[in-house]
Amino acid sequence: MGLLGILAGLAVLIFFAFRGASILILAPLAGLISAAFSGEPLLASWTQTFMRNAADFIAQFFPLFLLGALFGKLMEDSGSVSSIANFMTQKLGAERAILAVVLAGAIVTYGGVSLFVAFFVLAPMGIALFAEAGVPRRLMPAAIALGTSTFTMSAMPGTPSIQNAIPMPFFGTTPFAAPGLGIIASVIMLGFGMWWLKRREVLARANGEGFGASVALVTESAEVAADDPIVRERATTAREFDPVEVHHSQEAAKGPPIVLAALPVIVVIVVNLLMSFVVLPPMDTSFLALPQWGETSVSAVGGVWSVIVALLAAIITVIAINFRSIPALRATMTAGANASVLPILSVASLVGFGAVIAALPVFADVRAWVLSIGGGPLVSLAVATNILAALTGSASGGLTIALDALGPTYMKIAATIGMDPALMHRVAVIGSGTLDSLPHNGAVVTLLSVCGVTHREGYLDIVMAAVVGALLALVVVIVLGSLFGNF
Repeated sequence: MGLLGILAGLAVLIFFAFRGASILILAPLAGLISAAFSGEPLLASWTQTFMRNAADFIAQFFPLFLLGALFGKLMEDSGSVSSIANFMTQKLGAERAILAVVLAGAIVTYGGVSLFVAFFVLAPMGIALFAEAGVPRRLMPAAIALGTSTFTMSAMPGTPSIQNAIPMPFFGTTPFAAPGLGIIASVIMLGFGMWWLKRREVLARANGEGFGASVALVTESAEVAADDPIVRERATTAREFDPVEVHHSQEAAKGPPIVLAALPVIVVIVVNLLMSFVVLPPMDTSFLALPQWGETSVSAVGGVWSVIVALLAAIITVIAINFRSIPALRATMTAGANASVLPILSVASLVGFGAVIAALPVFADVRAWVLSIGGGPLVSLAVATNILAALTGSASGGLTIALDALGPTYMKIAATIGMDPALMHRVAVIGSGTLDSLPHNGAVVTLLSVCGVTHREGYLDIVMAAVVGALLALVVVIVLGSLFGNF
């Protein structure tokens, strides 16, 4: 009955979430259904297990959600994201429209700009560029996804994405965990995705297929998507930005020059690196062992601290550069702050649901099955994060559930066999960013809506560019990591 309860809870969660129901209601409901099948006390499951674990996630990661959303909104309203995207399109031109969109998305998201901000800024740029080049609009969501949601989210060393931050407290790692393997994975994801999209473009041209819709019609779809309540509910479990806040402030009429536009992005990368390897290691942080500071260590919090300081430095930089040009700075900062609230509550609710499942007696059998998967701990860890990200439609939610339930066990295994936790970090993050891009994923739904493309038209290319390429990279990382260890 316990296993049936888990399946019933998951079925309720997936079925109604796909139809736009609020995850804030669905997650506790699904958890209580699972608990009821196992005969667990329902109120205690809600208040003592669900809420405590959801609260722990908020306490640990809300600064990253807040600062990430705020930085993304400031970059949008200052015109910095548009300046970077325009620079890439001008340099690469219409003949390399797909590459221009991919690289523009990669630059801004690796620099800490929120995924959904990138969607709403890049889509109009991509529309104009694809229309001029005669590239089918159905390829645009896959191009944006490749640049924003693959290697810069899960593989590139130092990426400030929330997915890259989640394993750090569990494994005591930094944002730059397994840098060599991360770079190899990034090359595979980018190379495979570009090969596929270029192949599809060539086939489309051979068949006489053009852009396929009026630019005005597709542009209008981007405006509507931001205010669509179903899109919003699905989107807020996927990333750290509430899309409804996109239009709650005003963008500057003209962006800064490219050097100034890119400077905050550079600040994120450089400060993150300095904090991880220069500033924090020699600091005396023995005070963290005291009860008033949570009896923790710098290895558990240092990675999150590095990203916090990097984003704070970037926020100060973008405000200093664009103080006079942002039309309404207070409105921009309010919108950015508000944009972080629903996403973290949504993901925390998924984490609470996972905690209820992990507390059920039957979950011991699930844990044993996961750990018994052949191929070693890296394979079983990758399978666990893949499955949970797919079921929840959230890379961050699935990853946290997996590590909450299995992280301590994997750390014991790593200590026993001499495996570097940084290797598990990179495998877990890449694994969470593969099957999360199934049709019900909020980022996929939002991206297709913003681009004015249906699942039928554009989802296959998203699968190939964002899922298959990531799975190939994951396999390579596991093989290399198993043979040569962390590097």
